[in-house]
Amino acid sequence: MPVTPPRLLGPAEVRSLAAELDLRPTKQRGQNFVIDPNTVRRIVRESGVGADDVVLEVGPGLGSLTLALLEVAGRVTAIEIDELLASRLPRTIAELAPDQAGSFSVLHADALRVTEVPGPPPTALVANLPYNVSVPVLLHLMTLLPSLRKGLVMVQAEVADRLAAPPGSKVYGVPSVKAAWFADVRRAGAIGRNVFWPAPNVDSGLVYWTHHEPPTTKVSREQVFAVVDAAFAQRRKALRGVLRGLAGGAEAAEAALVAAGIDPLARGEALDIHDFVRIAEALAVARS
Repeated sequence: MPVTPPRLLGPAEVRSLAAELDLRPTKQRGQNFVIDPNTVRRIVRESGVGADDVVLEVGPGLGSLTLALLEVAGRVTAIEIDELLASRLPRTIAELAPDQAGSFSVLHADALRVTEVPGPPPTALVANLPYNVSVPVLLHLMTLLPSLRKGLVMVQAEVADRLAAPPGSKVYGVPSVKAAWFADVRRAGAIGRNVFWPAPNVDSGLVYWTHHEPPTTKVSREQVFAVVDAAFAQRRKALRGVLRGLAGGAEAAEAALVAAGIDPLARGEALDIHDFVRIAEALAVARS
């Protein structure tokens, strides 16, 4: 029996579903629903997922991207915080993608607080992330699910720039460094405002990432990230000053930086993830 591909949602179908649910999209949950089938197909194409992938989607909403993912992925697990949307989604999939319904499941939960994802370990993350929590959600899932090998996420354009920024860039900062602990990250294009309902008042960007093993180190990721947070808390100040709280004084901070091979007058924006690892290691030695 030939498999029938899913039918995708267009503007009329999205508005009809919203009317049925008496849904009023909220800024609090970053709800902007994609109403253009070409856009969700493009996202899926750029993600590179295929029949071997178990895809994790965050914030599926009414199911626009979910249906496009089910066209190509082996399985899709969606995490949805909104109970109304989470309860309606299985019926939408059953109606528009009956041949793929057995390969879909939805978890009614807050993606920032999930501690496990039931079913086969996800291999890819593809999502239109809620813009107000996009970076914390991405980092939480990268930490929680080492099985993730790649991902494509849609976020606010300036957040996409930050995530993919190299050291020395004006927008390089905490998201750039922490994402680099887990993955190689790059910009993968822009998305116009008119493909959403309601249209957001910000531009959107795509970020693609591929997993790599974290840096080899004797200190914990938390220790490294504490150094990253401190370095960018006052990004215009030299590291010798901003790290004195972690080191127990400016002189101790300077000694640790010298031991790590870092100029004490450098700023955080000049360092890559491996530099921050060496600083965390030197601080740990100094405190021991």
